[in-house]
Amino acid sequence: MKFFGKFDTDGLQHALEQLRLHKLRTFLTLLGMVFGVGAVIAMLSIGEGAKQESMRLIESMGINNLLVQSRDFDQETLKQVREHSIGLSSDDVRAIQETLPTIDAVSTEKRIKTWSLFSALASSDAQVLAVSSSYFDLSDLQLASGRQIDQEDEDRFAQVAVLGAQAGRNLFPGQKAIGKKLKINHLWVKVIGVLHDRDLGEDDFEGVSIGGDRNRVFIPLSMAKKRLFFDPLESELDAIRLKLSRQADPQRTAKAVDYLLARRHGDQSDFDLIVPAELLKQKQSTQKIFTVVMSAIAGISLLVGGIGIMNIMLATVLERTREIGLLRAIGARKSDIQKQFLLESATVAGIGAIIGVFFGLLLAIVIQQFANWPVAWSSVAIVLSVSICLITGVAFGWYPARKAAALDPIKALRSN
Repeated sequence: MKFFGKFDTDGLQHALEQLRLHKLRTFLTLLGMVFGVGAVIAMLSIGEGAKQESMRLIESMGINNLLVQSRDFDQETLKQVREHSIGLSSDDVRAIQETLPTIDAVSTEKRIKTWSLFSALASSDAQVLAVSSSYFDLSDLQLASGRQIDQEDEDRFAQVAVLGAQAGRNLFPGQKAIGKKLKINHLWVKVIGVLHDRDLGEDDFEGVSIGGDRNRVFIPLSMAKKRLFFDPLESELDAIRLKLSRQADPQRTAKAVDYLLARRHGDQSDFDLIVPAELLKQKQSTQKIFTVVMSAIAGISLLVGGIGIMNIMLATVLERTREIGLLRAIGARKSDIQKQFLLESATVAGIGAIIGVFFGLLLAIVIQQFANWPVAWSSVAIVLSVSICLITGVAFGWYPARKAAALDPIKALRSN
C-alpha cells in the first residue's frame, strides 16, 4: 500500500466501500466537515466582497484626496460662529495652495437651495451643486455625453449645466438632454453634458455622504456666486476637495490642513476634515475582526468534524479487529495498516470538503440575496478551507490509525 507515495487506488476503493457500508454514521460524521468548510468559504467570500466594496466606495471619494466640509449649525449658533469665522472660502483655498506644496489640485463646491427645478418636459427634485471646473476629475466622474464644465465657462460666468444620469432622465424623459434648457429657481441654463450612470449602491461610507451624483445638477461656481442669491450667514463654500501628490502622507497633510484652517477660522470648529485613506483603514480593521471571529466559529465546526472522524475511526478499529489481525498474518506491515486507516480518514475529510465547497458557495449566494451583502469569490479561501479540512481529517485520524497498527495480530485474530 502506498499512501504518501504513489496514489493507492485499491486503498481508496476499500475506504469508499467501508464508508458505504455505514451510510448513516458516515453522513453524520460528514456534517461537521461540510458545515465547517462551508462556513469558512462563506465568511471569507463575504469578507472579500466587503473589502472590494469598500475600495470601490473609497475610490469614488478619491483614495488620495482630502475632503474639507462645512458644518451645519442652527441659526443662533451660526450667528455666534460667524462673529469669529466666515466659514470656508476661496481665501482658504489660496492659503492651502500657497502653504502646502503637496497639494496637486483643488476643487470647490457650494450647494444651491432650490425652490423650483424644471425643464419644458418635467420637474425634478435633484440637488443643484455649484462646482469648480476641476470637480469632475477629482470626483472621478465620467461623461456619458457632451462635455463637462471647463475653465472658460467659469471665466465667462456661463449659464450651463451638467446633469447626473438620473437627473437627466427625470428632466428629459425619453429624450437627449444635450443642448436643451432647464430652469433653476429664476435662472435658465443650457445642458452641455450628462454623466455616466454610476450607482454606488450606498448613500454614505463610514458616516460620510457619497453616491449622490446621479441625481444632481452641476453648474459653474463662479456663475452661481454672481447670479444666485445666498444667505449672508452662509459660508462661501460648502466643501473643498484636495488632491494630494503621490509622495504626500495623507495623515500628516490632513494635520497641516486642519491646523491652518483652525488658525484662519479663529479656532471655531466650523468644518470637518475627512481622510478617505483613514476611513478605508478603519473599515478594513472592522472587517478583519469580523472575518477572524466568524472564521474562528467556522473552525469550531471543523474541530467538531475532526472529533467525529476520530470517533468513527475508533469504532471502525473495534469492528475490524479480526480483519486487521488477518491482514497482519498474511504479511501486511504496521505502516500498511496505519496508512489504510489514515486514507479512510482523509477520504471522509475530502468528501466533506468537496460538499462543503458547494455548500459554502450556495450559503454565500443566499446571504447576498437576503442580507444584500456584497460577495466576492476567493480561490484562496476555497483552497485554504479544503486544505484545513484535509489536515484536520488526517490529524484526527492519526490516533485511531496508530491504535489499529499497534494491535497484536494473534490477539486480533482471537477477538470476537
